[in-house]
Amino acid sequence: MNDHGSMGRTARLSADEAGLAEAAAILQRGGLVAFPTETVYGLGADATQAEAVAGIYAAKERPSFNPLISHLESFEAAKVQGTFDDTARKLAEAFWPGPLTLVVPVAPTCTISDLARAGLDSVGLRVPAHPLAHALLKATGRPVAAPSANRSGRVSPTDADHVLSDLDGRIDAVVEGGASDVGVESTIVACLGGAPRLLRPGGVPREAIEALIGQTLESGLEGGEKNPLAPGMLASHYAPRAQVRLNATAIEAGEAILLFGPERMQGSEQAKAALNLSKNGDLKEAAAHLFSYLRQLDASGAQTIAVAPIPETGLGDAINDRLRRAAAER
Repeated sequence: MNDHGSMGRTARLSADEAGLAEAAAILQRGGLVAFPTETVYGLGADATQAEAVAGIYAAKERPSFNPLISHLESFEAAKVQGTFDDTARKLAEAFWPGPLTLVVPVAPTCTISDLARAGLDSVGLRVPAHPLAHALLKATGRPVAAPSANRSGRVSPTDADHVLSDLDGRIDAVVEGGASDVGVESTIVACLGGAPRLLRPGGVPREAIEALIGQTLESGLEGGEKNPLAPGMLASHYAPRAQVRLNATAIEAGEAILLFGPERMQGSEQAKAALNLSKNGDLKEAAAHLFSYLRQLDASGAQTIAVAPIPETGLGDAINDRLRRAAAER
């Protein structure tokens, strides 16, 4: 697949044991598979492989790296990835499997990639109710990041033909499972200490959640647009402690460097730390490394991270979007 997501023709896989086994094998090797859930069709990638997750952004032409919902086969599997307080546990036990996403703190055992979490210390988790989604997740044996299977900004798909009208030739396969039952995305609730917060209305009514937990959900995003927590919201970002200086062609002593491509930067021998997003200039590889490399350079203790120019094409648009947010005054 190239940086814009183009590949050979997308395979249609049947909703039987052989089709699901093939879909799971594609996911395990880092490919992209659309599959039905009870809400809409999701575009799945192995959430533990950052390069696979980068493929989602390329295929969808997503303009920025929003946090993605990771889908799991069971609550037990979800507890490996996130930390559930009493409220989150009560909601999971009542509404999973089902169209509810819970945003919870990352667990120490979390294997979901920084890119799927958009660099956040929280993670969005869901256990879908659709039998085909459950069977695929069980066969894959890993968390599967899966936003809606459409190009960014277009209508969410509720059958395989919708998926192919947007993504044919841009993803490896789609599992044909008929029409989705709910047809709207999952409800998203954040349980991050304090009152639980409704981040997005969806398939589970607000009233049902409030009746279960015996309290009113807070509305909207805590922290405003600079600290969103979930898909369907404004873009979030990992903001390092260090200042970020973009389009740098030379560095000063004590700065850390985030490089891209084979060229060295003037003064690089003075750098406190240096990492290269992709020595070959591969934007998909660069996207996969972005958040983890920012964290590593930030941990070096440098006061400034100098970032080499990155092309504003393909995934470069999303990479530069995140870097501009990281560099913004705060």
